[in-house]
Amino acid sequence: MLNFIENLAKSAGRLALEARKRLTEEEVHFKNPKDLVTDVDREVEHFLRGKIMQAFPDHAILGEEEGISNTGRSEYQWIIDPIDGTTSFVHGAPLYSVSVGLYRNGKPYAGAIYVPRLDELYSASLGKGAFCNGKPIHVSGRSKLENCLGITGFACLRAGLPKNNLPHFCRIAPKIRDIRRYGSAAYNLCAVASGSADFFWEMQLNAYDVAAGVIILSEAGGKVTDFSGGEKYPENGIVASNGAVHDEILRLLAMD
Repeated sequence: MLNFIENLAKSAGRLALEARKRLTEEEVHFKNPKDLVTDVDREVEHFLRGKIMQAFPDHAILGEEEGISNTGRSEYQWIIDPIDGTTSFVHGAPLYSVSVGLYRNGKPYAGAIYVPRLDELYSASLGKGAFCNGKPIHVSGRSKLENCLGITGFACLRAGLPKNNLPHFCRIAPKIRDIRRYGSAAYNLCAVASGSADFFWEMQLNAYDVAAGVIILSEAGGKVTDFSGGEKYPENGIVASNGAVHDEILRLLAMD
């Protein structure tokens, strides 16, 4: 199963990479004034759905662009994001990704995230560990916030929400070594899983943004919760870390 997921994510990523070379302004559309979608997003999701339905016709599929299909017919559900980081994709920035997650009975089971511009394939399956381009990865061991590199994002600002991530950012950023904003939640989770960052938090994400990344991070030894330390992520926010600094980040997020 994992080989299928890995090959699928890579094939979809290569499709996106080639399509970006010919992207025109007419192919870029707006879900709202700040939220972009392109014809390539839809093309890649159509490709992913087609391959999954051909191989597993009874499996449910949830995708960002076309919603859900085949509900109630199988214990398996695919959760896909054809291009996570469409703004980066449109602007020519490198950190966008294809995310393919598989849930079994409502729990993360396997997943792969491919970053085409970096040619990095992150993958994991339940109980088998996490990998980048076939090599095992693991979260960092940093335990002091002052030594940590954090990641966040601002989907909440793009959505125009009055309650947003800026107060959290201003509270956390001064307490750590530095902070990054890569623009792809899927890649952010992989960065924590591989130890190149120590934690990630964000608001206003959707299941397709994090489904594959959650299993990769968990299999790499990390921890994932909502902002309250529970399991209602991403709807109640998501915090992903190496585990060692998790409680401190939760404490800072609770200081409203």
